[in-house]
Amino acid sequence: MGFGDLKSKTGLKALDDYLADKSYIEGFQPSQADTVVFKAMSGAPGAEFLHALRWYNHIKSYASGVDSLPGVAKPLAQYGGSGGAAAAADDNEDSDFGDDLFGDDDDGDDEETKRRLAEYAAKKEKKPVLIAKSSIILDVKPWDDETNMEELEAKVRSVKTDGLLWGTSKLVAVGYGIKKLQISCVVEDDKVGTDFLEEEITAFESHVQSVDVVAFNKI
Repeated sequence: MGFGDLKSKTGLKALDDYLADKSYIEGFQPSQADTVVFKAMSGAPGAEFLHALRWYNHIKSYASGVDSLPGVAKPLAQYGGSGGAAAAADDNEDSDFGDDLFGDDDDGDDEETKRRLAEYAAKKEKKPVLIAKSSIILDVKPWDDETNMEELEAKVRSVKTDGLLWGTSKLVAVGYGIKKLQISCVVEDDKVGTDFLEEEITAFESHVQSVDVVAFNKI
């Protein structure tokens, strides 16, 4: 659990991997979680830690200071992923199975050993390859009430890449005759992140003022 020593390259790599598809340490707005992690660092990460550096500069930019961010601070070790737990459990399961296979065979029955080896091989083959996916909802804001929202949506949907599937959309009034586009999509986590979506959509500068992540849920 946790990122480890954030003054070391190992800790920064863990933080960088964690922020690959996240804007903040917890939730969808800056909080004391970001403050705790920010203060545990000795300074800005190197350029090789692209996601961590982007997050660091964003948190540092708060004029009111990181101490004023909302929420309740927890110990540093309580933030970050625990990705090794499931893999360790799976390795232990396979290890236990393997120990049984090649343990002492009191009656020396070769046929029994072959049968158990075949069962083990079948078990490994049937183990599904899980593809991690997430459902994301974005708010895409135009510059003004004169922006053609049909053209804006067409430009958003023109963003295509492997692992990205656009879903439903709707226009939501924000005031003064201006409407924003709220659009959903499903992404494969290893291929598409929120940073990619924001960069691609905001590139349509004549139509798009900003992009916000409204919801981000693992599927």
